[in-house]
Amino acid sequence: MAVRSAHKRPGFWLLLALALTCTACAGYLSADWDFSLISRRAEALYGPLGAGKQRIDAWQNLLSTEKQVSELDKLTVVNRFFNKQMRYEEDIDLWHEVDYWATPVESLIKGAGDCEDYAIAKYFSLRRLGVPSEKLLITYVKALRLNRAHMVLTYYSSPNAMPLVLDSLINEIKPASERQDLLPVYAFNAEGLWLPGAQGNKKVGDTKRLSRWQDVLKKMTAEGFPTEPEN
Repeated sequence: MAVRSAHKRPGFWLLLALALTCTACAGYLSADWDFSLISRRAEALYGPLGAGKQRIDAWQNLLSTEKQVSELDKLTVVNRFFNKQMRYEEDIDLWHEVDYWATPVESLIKGAGDCEDYAIAKYFSLRRLGVPSEKLLITYVKALRLNRAHMVLTYYSSPNAMPLVLDSLINEIKPASERQDLLPVYAFNAEGLWLPGAQGNKKVGDTKRLSRWQDVLKKMTAEGFPTEPEN
């Protein structure tokens, strides 16, 4: 993924949170997830699941047993699960494509993925556990120490809160203020797409502009998931 230029301003994370204040809570993923159907469709789409079946079963168990814990505990459990279940592997090696966005099922079948695959899997898991979409943003950043594009999941406990960063690079969940190695470029969720700018963050449209995100939603529908409503 190529990094586009962005304005590095200390208030980016907080301004981005404020931009989300009025977003809707519609895409709550409230419909049941039928994992027997999902497994059957996954086998039809991708072939034998192999060891991936155990990882998908473990994911189902997590989603069914962690609904009553606090949101912070949900963040910890989900972040730890995917950082443990998946190994990092570049798209070109795993999918033979330069930039491929996998569904959580695809990632668990492979037991591997790159940064956006971790962020996507964590996003849908937390949505399923009841965390509202306006508290979650998949955030595209530049990892300054690595000098490369990167993607993380950010969580806002309230509209003006400093977000917490769920990252595949480290297991510890830290506030964005402690992640000076990450430079935000853009962010998105089911409600839209935001870019940083000189006059503050600006909502520049809906996620139909992100073709790979739309591909993920279509693939999840084919896998048997009730996905986020398109904005």
